[in-house]
This record gives sequence, C-alpha cells and structure tokens, in this order.
Amino acid sequence: MKILFGAWILLAAWTVAPAAAADLELSIAPQFNGAPLVFDSLVQRTAAGQTISITRLDAMLSDIALRRTDGIWIGQSDWFACMSAREGKTNFILAGIPLGTYDRLRFHIGLAPQINHGDAAQWPAGHPLNPGVNGLYWGWSREYVFLALEGHWQDGGKQNGFSYHLATDRALMTVEVPMALDLTSSRRLQLAMDVGKIFSAPRQIELTDASDTTHSRPNDALALQLKENVESAFSSAVESPCLSPARTASLPRPVMASDATPYRLAFSQFFPQPNLPGDNPLTSEGVALGSKLFFDGRLSADNSESCATCHRPRRAFSQPQRFSRGVDGEIGTRHAMQLENLAWKNSFFWDGRAKTLREQVLQPIQNPLEMHESLIRVVAKVSSDKNYARLFKNAFGSSEVTPDHIARALEQFLLVQVSCDAKFDRVVNGRAEFSEEEKRGFTLFNTEYDPYHGQFGADCFHCHGGPLFQSQNFANNGLDAAFQDSGRSKVTKRAGDLGKFAVPSLRNVALTGPYMHDGRFRTLEEAIEHYCTGVQRSATLDPNLAKHPDGGVPLSQSDKKALAAFLRTLTDERFAAR
Repeated sequence: MKILFGAWILLAAWTVAPAAAADLELSIAPQFNGAPLVFDSLVQRTAAGQTISITRLDAMLSDIALRRTDGIWIGQSDWFACMSAREGKTNFILAGIPLGTYDRLRFHIGLAPQINHGDAAQWPAGHPLNPGVNGLYWGWSREYVFLALEGHWQDGGKQNGFSYHLATDRALMTVEVPMALDLTSSRRLQLAMDVGKIFSAPRQIELTDASDTTHSRPNDALALQLKENVESAFSSAVESPCLSPARTASLPRPVMASDATPYRLAFSQFFPQPNLPGDNPLTSEGVALGSKLFFDGRLSADNSESCATCHRPRRAFSQPQRFSRGVDGEIGTRHAMQLENLAWKNSFFWDGRAKTLREQVLQPIQNPLEMHESLIRVVAKVSSDKNYARLFKNAFGSSEVTPDHIARALEQFLLVQVSCDAKFDRVVNGRAEFSEEEKRGFTLFNTEYDPYHGQFGADCFHCHGGPLFQSQNFANNGLDAAFQDSGRSKVTKRAGDLGKFAVPSLRNVALTGPYMHDGRFRTLEEAIEHYCTGVQRSATLDPNLAKHPDGGVPLSQSDKKALAAFLRTLTDERFAAR
C-alpha cells in the first residue's frame, strides 16, 4: 500500500519480523570544505574569501527513508531526531530495518506542517520534539526552527556575528544522497555535512551587515538561498563495519516509601513535559521532608544558615545581595541564582557543573565559602532530631538519614517550585490584558533588531524565548572584553566557552535583582541598559549579540521603559507573597 506523507511516497514501511531486521546507527560528520569542522575558531574560509567561525549547528531531522537496490523505498514517517553538532549529538538509531542492500538515503531537515504547527507541549520528556530536548522551538510563533547555524565573521579588525535560523513550512528541506549499504554485514552509516557548501553552492553567500541574519520571514530571499545550499551540503553516505551490540543500562530503582502519596506536579499547558528523575518519584512526603531541610540551619557548620538564607522564597528563591556571605564570613564570587522551574533544566550552577539537582544540592553544604559543613556532621545532626526519623520513613520507607536521602528530598522540594501564574500567563489564557506599554514591551521582546529588513526590536527572544523565558544554553552576553571569571570553560576546558554562563529564566525577574552572574547591575533598568549601550565584544560573544551595533541594540527611552514594564508582567505573585 502506498502511504502519502508530505512530499514523499513511501512504498513500504520497515515494520517486519525482528529476525529479518537490524538496527542501523546513522552518524552525521560536520565538515568545512572537506576537512573536519572546527567549532568556535576563526579558521574557516568561505568561497567568498571571508574568515568565519561556527559556534552552533543544530537541526531537526524527520521522515527517514532508504531505497533498496530493487528501487523500493522503505521508511518511517514517524522518525524524528535533533542534531546538535557542537555538543557531539550527531548519532541516531534507525531501528528494525529489513535486512538487505540499499543504494540511497533520504530525509527531511525540518518537520511536516501537521507536526510543525501541532502542540509542542504534547511530546513526552526525552522525545526529540520536546522543546526542552531540541532547543529549536519558537515558543510564541508556535513553530520549530529547522536548522540553526550561528557564528562569527571577520570584518576588517572587527568580529561580527551571524545567525541563520531556517524555519516555516516553506523552508522544509529534503536531503537525498547515494550510498552503498549491505545491512547483512554493516550496522553503521556515516553521512558528511559540509558547512562550507552552505556558503557556496549552488549560490555563494557573502556575509555583510545586510546578510548576517535570517528568520525565514516571507519574501526572505536569503532563507530560500540557504535552504537550497543546505540541501546540497550532504555527500555520499559511507558504511562502516559492524560493532558488538551495545549493552542496555539497567534503570535505577525508585527510592520511596511503599505507601507514599504521589505528588501531582501542576504547570502551564504551554510548558513542555519535564524530564523528572525516574528513580526519585515526587511524593507529598518527599516534598514535605525537602521543605523542612531547605529551611533548617543545621545543614551549616554553625547552624546559622539554611538553604533559604541565600535563596529566599519571596525573591523567587534568589538573594537581594550581590554576593552571599558564608558561615565563616567568607564572601562568594557569584550571585545566588533563583530556584524556580528547575524541572525544566538539565544542568545547574552558573557554569553548569552539576547535571542533576541531586548533585547540586549537596555542594553548597560542603563549600567552604558557603555552609562549610561535612555531610557526616549533617547526617549526625539531622539524625538526632526524632521528628526527622518519622519524616524520612514516610518519604523513603526507612528512618535512616543518609546524604542520598537528604539530596533526594531537597531535589523533590525544588522540583515542585513552579512559576506559571504571572500576569503574562493570565494574558495568554485570556484572563487579563496588557496595558499599551506592556504590549509594546512584549512586541520589542519578541522582535529582532534587523534594520536592513525593517525590524527594530530588542531581540530578547533568542536567549529567553518560549513560555519558560530561558534556554538550556550557556552564553557570553558581553559583560566584559576580558574575563576574571572563566565561566563555563572551567568545566568544559573549551576555549569557546570562555566567559559563558547559564542563561537564567526571566520569570520573576523583577524579584531577582541584582542581575547577572556577578550581580553587577542593581536594577532591572540597569540590566536593560547593558544590552543597549554596554555590550563588550570578545571572541566568544554570543553571535546574536555580535551581529548588533557596537554597544548593543539602540532602544529609545520609551522603548526601554516599555520593555521593563513587560518584564514586570512575568512576576508570579504567589512567589512575591511568601
């Protein structure tokens, strides 16, 4: 039976008996003019003779198909994958392909209209179409970015940025390449993607101030040119020998009391599904225990400071001081981050050194600049309180106090701190209206600054887009030209991460000052002014800022005021009233 899907006709699907099928690992190798692509360095030379760097190469892939040597195409129209080449996410599994020989590979870069315009919040945690997984969803236009290509280019002695985001239905790309695959002997297939060709073939692209950005608006000739070039950037797929089957890791066992009460996490219908820890299910008892621990000063060396000392609920779990003072009088070097909507984060601390909340919560306890306590002493102090024995048993089925149980309880408490009932949310749900000034600020927030195409916005949405007003990325937002704090690069050891820090949520931003990783700006107005006049250029400056004029986006005083008014609509009064 023929199945019509998008622009393709799939003559068969690869749903066959397991004995006659195999899994194939498809990898995409990024290149530049035939050589391996080097990220973050101004070493790539385009056909126009320009020196550029690539700092981001992300894409949504879908609708994979292979052609057998007898001419029959087989495929999966429900196959999706997200690629993030800089982070090494370039390998994908094609499951259950019928054994045989194949001579062509075909797939989409992008999504069919019914998926592109569907409800992005429906996709489960871990699914490639979940916005928290792919980082390619434009929250308020309700569409995905199909391909994001960003970087820098040298213009005389100045380093500018470019930002190419291909999106909308007309930018749906089809890639088809020849290959020679015998699935009876091979299980891996490598496909080359030459970014150099995106700047050269079939049409050459020269970077200028007028051609350093595209968001695939109607009648955008650059977007159509890039679409054609991307489709031609892939070359023949090459098979490689079979590998021994990978072992499937066993899932960790959930730790909870058998009679614990499941906790229902409520959040906005527009939020993506969160990736909650499967081995630490949310329970009412676990959250209650975590709450008591969070406010307990006995977690610090002299019993004077709790987690809440630096993360105050009324300040969206942030601190009004620039730096925190530890129990020994030592002063920290970074501002205390707000703790809200953490169920949608995949790394923690300003530099992302903790991958889970469970890992994060124990570090301030032991840090000499903060609570300066040992876990052995914390366990002893908490164990001496008979009330805790009951709470631990209710949550985890054992009255024993352990560092792991303490971390699990704190993790549960923090995961349920959800902010989604600000004026902004009520406007989105039709229960309130923006003032004219707030409406102007919302427009500025979600509009690019691109005077060559008649766009004069504040360009905030690149880093703070979508209903969570945050991203999973780390960015250099131009605070300094030279860095006293190396930021993310201290963790990754990559020069391209120098001066980059986690992009925080802007929800409750009116409550969380002072601002930035070092709290250098006292007021919201000072933070806005930075993006208008204070942006400093450096080698790792985010391309979406580097493409702007020196200093930043030139907003009028009335527009700055409107932007601040909109940002204040993100205040969740439930947090402010604690």
